[in-house]
Amino acid sequence: MLPNRLLTLTVLALFAFPAGTSAADRPNFVFFLVDDLGYMDIGANNPDTFYETPNVDRLAESGMRFTNGYAANPVCSPTRYSIMTGAHPSRVDATNFFSGRREGRFRPAPLNDRMAVDEVTLAEALQQAGYRTAFLGKWHLGPTEEFWPDNQGFEFNVGGHDRGSPPGGYFAPFRNPRLEDGPNGQHLTQRLTDEAISILEQVQNDPFLLYLSFYTVHTPLQAPKDLVEKYRKKAEKVSDLNEFGDEEQVFPVDRPRRVRQVQRHATYAAMVETMDTSVGRVLAKLDELGLSENTVVCFTSDNGGLSTSEGSPTSNLPLRGGKGWLYEGGIREPYLIRWPGVTEPGSVCDVPVVSMDFYPTILDIAGLPLRPEQHLDGVSLVPLLKQEGDLARDALFWHYPHYSNQGGIPGGAIRVGDYKLIERFEDGRVHLYNLADDIGERHDLAEQMPERVDAMRRRLHDWYVEVDAKFLQPKDGREPWRPE
Repeated sequence: MLPNRLLTLTVLALFAFPAGTSAADRPNFVFFLVDDLGYMDIGANNPDTFYETPNVDRLAESGMRFTNGYAANPVCSPTRYSIMTGAHPSRVDATNFFSGRREGRFRPAPLNDRMAVDEVTLAEALQQAGYRTAFLGKWHLGPTEEFWPDNQGFEFNVGGHDRGSPPGGYFAPFRNPRLEDGPNGQHLTQRLTDEAISILEQVQNDPFLLYLSFYTVHTPLQAPKDLVEKYRKKAEKVSDLNEFGDEEQVFPVDRPRRVRQVQRHATYAAMVETMDTSVGRVLAKLDELGLSENTVVCFTSDNGGLSTSEGSPTSNLPLRGGKGWLYEGGIREPYLIRWPGVTEPGSVCDVPVVSMDFYPTILDIAGLPLRPEQHLDGVSLVPLLKQEGDLARDALFWHYPHYSNQGGIPGGAIRVGDYKLIERFEDGRVHLYNLADDIGERHDLAEQMPERVDAMRRRLHDWYVEVDAKFLQPKDGREPWRPE
């Protein structure tokens, strides 16, 4: 007998597609999510990058590259929630990494540190339509097994549990409750890729979602010694002049914070290469199995590159800030979609898109009904992928009412057209930037454009009300700023 949950999904699958529709007619999906990978860390976005990403670059050349692709949040768990649900994490107060609490001048907003099991995840929506679903790697969306991938729509769960970084590091023993240890010294990224390839062989005759969520390039900074040595020698040829600088204007903060200016960290570069090699292996397996032409591939990150703490291993320049910051370096991501036979190879789209958009886009590509009551904030990108229209959306919003481990301070943001406004939650100050002219967010236009500031701020505040956003809490008798 099938378990009740699987029996229900099996019955639903019988009615998910028109009679006579074969598995071969249903597109498969491979989703690559790379932890902490910065926008400037791949060659497709940065031809001068120190890192070597030939497989990711070929993926970009075979599909559509979004130059204004964003994460929902400058840290990991909220963005992961947004991909799984299509909803903005602020709607459920999932606004920091689970379960991150750090105080500054004030106490942070209340934090919900789990994705509710009654959310209809992307995996569940596809599973209900007869898809095989597999999750591999970092989950970080709930503290106990009840909230892990096994109970959120994934038939396979390899390595997904509550931790945000690999508990045993990147070499066995992994100490992972959802991943059996291999021989001592086995490399985690390679092992997850081996498992992904094995699953592809098992599900190749059915429609599937393979969601490979790399732990890399998150700390700890560890990689195979031969690759580290390769990049150490390469780094010797890169000038270390101004390798670090003091970003007095990062937000600005009370004291300067050291920020990496030059990409030359050998271990980080080796970690990027292990990820890229793994992407290439999975894509090659799709070719070998004859699945490439019927498989949609997505590639993105969960927040910006780590540039202001914990070793500051990468530089996001010319983008400002990095992981944990509401500047572009913290939220602008690699964002690639390949839809064979539909997306023009090598096409580039400048329309702002965000992590919530993957859910409705994948449903739309699969020919399934959209679920607007679930993916409340995502929109289908199919018009852009087909180059047949634009999106019925003209603003994106961010909300981070926390003090980040990387030095970022609490704030909200809105982007409308080329303009982006950042609002600080400690005192209510605002900063306005024209990203078309100033991608580095160095020239604050707030005093020069008061009418634009007022209009964008009102719209941001209306959105706070819509999602029931939470804000900083008092501390030591001091009251933080609150929006009217």
